[in-house]
Order: sequence, then structure tokens, then C-alpha cells
Amino acid sequence: MIPPFEFASAGRIVFGVGSAKGLPAFAAELGERLLLVTGSDSSRHNGTIGGWETRIAGHVAITGEPTVDDAVRGARMAIDCAATGIVAIGGGSVIDGAKAIAALARNPGDPFDHLEVVGRGLPLANEPLPVIAVPTTSGTGAEVTRNAVLGSPAHRVKASLRSPRMLPRVALVDPALSLSLPRALTASCGMDALVQLLEPFVSARANPVADGFCREGLARIGRALPRVCEAGDDLGARTDMALCSLLGGLALANAGLGAVHGFAGPLGGMYPASHGTLCAALVAPVTRANLDALKSRGDARGSRERYAEAARLLLGNDAAGPDDLVAWLADLTASLGIPSLAAQGVRAVDFEAIIAGAARASSMKANPVALETDELRGILRASCGA
Repeated sequence: MIPPFEFASAGRIVFGVGSAKGLPAFAAELGERLLLVTGSDSSRHNGTIGGWETRIAGHVAITGEPTVDDAVRGARMAIDCAATGIVAIGGGSVIDGAKAIAALARNPGDPFDHLEVVGRGLPLANEPLPVIAVPTTSGTGAEVTRNAVLGSPAHRVKASLRSPRMLPRVALVDPALSLSLPRALTASCGMDALVQLLEPFVSARANPVADGFCREGLARIGRALPRVCEAGDDLGARTDMALCSLLGGLALANAGLGAVHGFAGPLGGMYPASHGTLCAALVAPVTRANLDALKSRGDARGSRERYAEAARLLLGNDAAGPDDLVAWLADLTASLGIPSLAAQGVRAVDFEAIIAGAARASSMKANPVALETDELRGILRASCGA
């Protein structure tokens, strides 16, 4: 039996090399007063902005991963400049920041009324400002997800604003915009994209529509990620990675994630480490722990076979199995120079706080098996290199 499911995504997805040239026409559809959201250096996007700059009524720069305060500051600017829509050009942090700004600009008050985990998680009463999302990295798939991840330094955690209303009006995905991405960022974003294809595929909320996205993405990313890290100017590999990131976003928005992202939320709030490198350090140990738990406690949904299929797709080897997947993930992480959690500053003294935060994370609910505290502790030890 196929369990009930629903599917939602951006209002329109435009993908392909050169597609960013269509941004002026899409921007015109949002009105005459637009809020531009970028990273710290908006001049990088002068070529993309050209043709509609007269519509820009305000500009917000997201430096680093966005916080609740960043979203509140941006929402205040959107209100002050009477913005009719938002254009976000940048990585996942920029796009998440823009989606949160759009939501809070139309839903003023305490942002913690709507935040998950550390807030009340109340639904948005009003439609957010419309958003056009133009990703410049290939990792989060934020251009097609219904949430925005925000850091709350006071709580030492990252949590989501989440609503189907937060899906962008347009996702404009031009692989050429990622050609200048440095190798280290390419690797960390790429590992995030890989995890966001693997976790929805084995998720407790897996469904046939998301499965198709995952299978297509997993078959491509096993080849494309090592290649793009070796030759960043390979437009074919960049195109594959942009597609894999998009497919991962579509999948996770509709099938959930798992323990890798369950850990990444509290870790990202406690340490100044990037989301992608945290996920990369965790993925092999989490996969090992999930497989062991499924073997010892039963596997009613056939998740181990899904891991085996993922291995065959990623490795391009019809004989590959779950154990091969764990080894391949560990080898890939090492070959890309991803540091262990310990090298990213994670300390054993914080393990219990991290585990407590992970247990509350929404992503943990979709993990293919409920992991016990000792197993979560073992994942952290292994991810730290112990």
C-alpha cells in the first residue's frame, strides 16, 4: 500500500544555463518596489541585477547563516520601503533569510510565535510577500522548500519557520551562476545536496513522487560531486550539481530528512561551523547507525534495501550494498577534505546538550528508525573521529 502523501513546490521552476537572463521579466511581475536580498557582496551579482535595478527599493545583506534578528531586521526594512516582493540572489542562507523576511513582513509580531522547536510553531495567518529565489550555490535546494532555517543564539540552536505559504513564487536556477564557487564551498554545499537526496529516500515519510527525484539525483551526484570539486569550471558537472540540489530540495520538502539534519540544527546553533560541513561529517556515521539499528530492531519499511539501492545509484555498481555505501560516504568525505566534528570545534562535554537538541528536531521524526541515546552518542563520537 502507498501511504497518503502531498506534494508542494515553488509556483514556477525555471532551470538551465542562461536562465538568469529572464530575471528582469519575472521581477517586473512583483511590482515596482522590490527588496533585494543577497550575501555580503551584492556587486558579484551586478550582471544578474542589470535590467531591473530601478525597481530595487531596499537591500538586505545576509552575512553568514541567517538569525532570527536578521529576519526581523529585513522584515522591518521590507515594511519601511513598502516592498511589493523580494528577490533573493545567493546561497541557501540568503534564500532562507529572504523567505523568513517575506513571512515576517506580512505577519508582524513575535517571530517566536511561528518558529519550531524554540517557539510556538503557530501557522502564518497572512500570505508572505512573493519571493523570487535565484540560487548561486548547489546545496540546500532552498529555492523549492517551504521553510527557512534561522539561528537563535539565545537558545544555541537553529530552527525553522515553516509553511507551504513560504514556497517561492519563482525558482530561477542557472548553473552558470555557480561557476565561481570556491572548491571548499563547492564540496560542503555538494555534500549537503547529497545528504538531502539520501535522507528523503530512506525517510519514514518517503513517497513515490519524492523517490523519483531522489533516484535521479543520486544517480547523478555520485559522479558529479567528485568531478566538480576537481574541475570547478566544468559546466556540465555544475549543471548536474544544480539539478541535484534542486531535486534534493523538492524531495526533502515533501518527504522529510533524518538524523543527519536532526543533529545539524543544534550543532549549527552551538558552533560557528557551516551547515554543509556538519552534514558531511555526520552522514557516514548516521548511515552506519541506522543500518545497525534496522538490522537489530526490524525493518518493516524495507529501509535497508533502500540504502542498498542508494548505494547502487551513487557508486554506479549493481553489486553494491549498504556496507559499501557507508565506506563510500566516508571515503568521499575524506577525499573532499571535510573536517571531522572535532576539527569543527565540537566538544564531548557538549554531547548531552547536542543529543537533547537533536531529539527535539523535526528532521529526527522522519529518520527511518528511532535511534536511542547511546546510538546518538556513538554517532557523535564517530563523527568527531573517535
